[in-house]
Amino acid sequence: MAIRDVRELVDAAKAEIDNITPGEAKRRVDEEGALIVDIRDVRELQRTGVVPGAHHAPRGMLEFWVSPDSPYHQPVFAEDREFVLHCASGWRSALAAKALADMGVERVSHVETGFTGWSDDGLPVQPYDDWRAARG
Repeated sequence: MAIRDVRELVDAAKAEIDNITPGEAKRRVDEEGALIVDIRDVRELQRTGVVPGAHHAPRGMLEFWVSPDSPYHQPVFAEDREFVLHCASGWRSALAAKALADMGVERVSHVETGFTGWSDDGLPVQPYDDWRAARG
Protein backbone atom coordinates (compact mmCIF):
# COMPACT_ATOMS: atom_id res chain seq x y z
CA MET A 1 0.00 0.00 0.00
CA ALA A 2 1.37 3.38 -1.01
CA ILE A 3 1.66 6.14 1.56
CA ARG A 4 -0.86 8.87 0.90
CA ASP A 5 0.61 12.28 0.09
CA VAL A 6 0.25 14.68 3.02
CA ARG A 7 -1.09 17.37 0.66
CA GLU A 8 -4.06 15.09 -0.04
CA LEU A 9 -4.72 14.80 3.69
CA VAL A 10 -4.49 18.57 4.13
CA ASP A 11 -6.78 19.22 1.14
CA ALA A 12 -9.31 16.70 2.45
CA ALA A 13 -9.25 18.35 5.88
CA LYS A 14 -9.64 21.83 4.36
CA ALA A 15 -12.73 20.65 2.50
CA GLU A 16 -14.43 19.95 5.83
CA ILE A 17 -13.28 22.79 8.11
CA ASP A 18 -13.57 26.56 8.39
CA ASN A 19 -10.55 28.07 6.59
CA ILE A 20 -10.10 31.75 7.41
CA THR A 21 -7.71 34.59 6.61
CA PRO A 22 -5.51 36.18 9.24
CA GLY A 23 -7.67 39.31 9.12
CA GLU A 24 -10.82 37.29 9.73
CA ALA A 25 -9.10 35.50 12.61
CA LYS A 26 -8.20 38.83 14.20
CA ARG A 27 -11.77 40.08 13.71
CA ARG A 28 -13.19 36.97 15.39
CA VAL A 29 -10.82 37.44 18.32
CA ASP A 30 -11.56 41.16 18.66
CA GLU A 31 -15.31 41.06 18.06
CA GLU A 32 -16.44 37.56 19.05
CA GLY A 33 -14.00 36.48 21.75
CA ALA A 34 -12.39 33.67 19.77
CA LEU A 35 -9.10 32.31 21.07
CA ILE A 36 -6.05 31.98 18.84
CA VAL A 37 -4.39 28.62 19.50
CA ASP A 38 -0.80 28.38 18.31
CA ILE A 39 0.06 24.73 17.69
CA ARG A 40 3.65 25.28 16.60
CA ASP A 41 6.62 23.85 18.46
CA VAL A 42 7.93 26.15 21.19
CA ARG A 43 11.18 26.62 19.24
CA GLU A 44 9.15 28.16 16.41
CA LEU A 45 7.54 30.60 18.84
CA GLN A 46 10.94 31.54 20.23
CA ARG A 47 12.35 32.07 16.75
CA THR A 48 9.53 34.04 15.08
CA GLY A 49 7.32 35.44 17.85
CA VAL A 50 3.71 34.88 18.86
CA VAL A 51 0.29 36.38 18.19
CA PRO A 52 -0.47 38.53 21.27
CA GLY A 53 -2.97 36.77 23.54
CA ALA A 54 -2.57 33.41 21.80
CA HIS A 55 -2.74 30.18 23.76
CA HIS A 56 0.06 27.74 23.01
CA ALA A 57 -0.96 24.11 22.59
CA PRO A 58 1.74 22.05 20.86
CA ARG A 59 0.36 19.89 18.06
CA GLY A 60 1.48 16.71 19.78
CA MET A 61 -0.61 17.45 22.89
CA LEU A 62 -3.64 19.20 21.37
CA GLU A 63 -6.17 16.36 21.47
CA PHE A 64 -5.06 15.41 24.99
CA TRP A 65 -5.47 18.99 26.21
CA VAL A 66 -8.90 19.32 24.59
CA SER A 67 -10.40 16.01 25.75
CA PRO A 68 -12.27 16.54 29.03
CA ASP A 69 -11.53 12.94 30.07
CA SER A 70 -7.80 13.22 29.52
CA PRO A 71 -5.48 13.56 32.52
CA TYR A 72 -3.85 16.37 30.50
CA HIS A 73 -7.06 18.36 29.89
CA GLN A 74 -6.70 22.13 30.05
CA PRO A 75 -9.79 24.04 31.23
CA VAL A 76 -9.38 26.74 28.57
CA PHE A 77 -10.62 24.19 26.04
CA ALA A 78 -13.89 23.75 27.95
CA GLU A 79 -14.77 27.42 27.41
CA ASP A 80 -17.70 28.29 25.17
CA ARG A 81 -15.80 30.06 22.41
CA GLU A 82 -14.32 29.50 19.00
CA PHE A 83 -10.80 28.14 18.78
CA VAL A 84 -8.81 29.51 15.84
CA LEU A 85 -5.81 27.29 15.25
CA HIS A 86 -2.65 28.24 13.43
CA CYS A 87 0.70 26.73 12.68
CA ALA A 88 3.44 28.17 10.49
CA SER A 89 1.82 27.77 7.07
CA GLY A 90 -1.63 26.24 7.56
CA TRP A 91 -0.98 22.55 6.99
CA ARG A 92 -0.68 21.29 10.56
CA SER A 93 -3.50 23.55 11.70
CA ALA A 94 -5.81 22.23 8.97
CA LEU A 95 -5.21 18.65 10.13
CA ALA A 96 -5.55 19.71 13.78
CA ALA A 97 -8.80 21.60 13.18
CA LYS A 98 -10.22 18.53 11.43
CA ALA A 99 -9.16 16.34 14.37
CA LEU A 100 -10.87 18.68 16.86
CA ALA A 101 -14.01 18.79 14.73
CA ASP A 102 -13.97 14.98 14.67
CA MET A 103 -13.70 15.06 18.48
CA GLY A 104 -16.87 17.15 18.66
CA VAL A 105 -15.46 20.66 19.07
CA GLU A 106 -18.22 22.73 17.50
CA ARG A 107 -16.45 26.03 16.89
CA VAL A 108 -13.02 25.46 15.46
CA SER A 109 -11.32 27.06 12.48
CA HIS A 110 -7.80 27.58 11.25
CA VAL A 111 -5.76 30.35 9.65
CA GLU A 112 -5.21 29.22 6.06
CA THR A 113 -1.85 30.94 5.69
CA GLY A 114 -0.68 30.29 9.23
CA PHE A 115 1.60 32.49 11.27
CA THR A 116 3.52 33.38 8.12
CA GLY A 117 0.39 34.88 6.60
CA TRP A 118 -0.47 36.64 9.85
CA SER A 119 2.97 38.23 9.97
CA ASP A 120 3.06 39.01 6.23
CA ASP A 121 -0.31 40.79 6.57
CA GLY A 122 1.24 43.11 9.15
CA LEU A 123 -0.88 41.89 12.05
CA PRO A 124 0.55 42.15 15.58
CA VAL A 125 3.37 39.82 16.59
CA GLN A 126 4.98 39.76 20.01
CA PRO A 127 8.48 38.51 20.80
CA TYR A 128 8.31 35.17 22.60
CA ASP A 129 9.82 36.46 25.86
CA ASP A 130 7.34 39.38 25.98
CA TRP A 131 4.41 37.05 25.23
CA ARG A 132 5.54 34.65 27.93
CA ALA A 133 5.95 37.47 30.48
CA ALA A 134 2.47 38.81 29.65
CA ARG A 135 0.96 35.41 30.51
CA GLY A 136 2.13 35.80 34.09
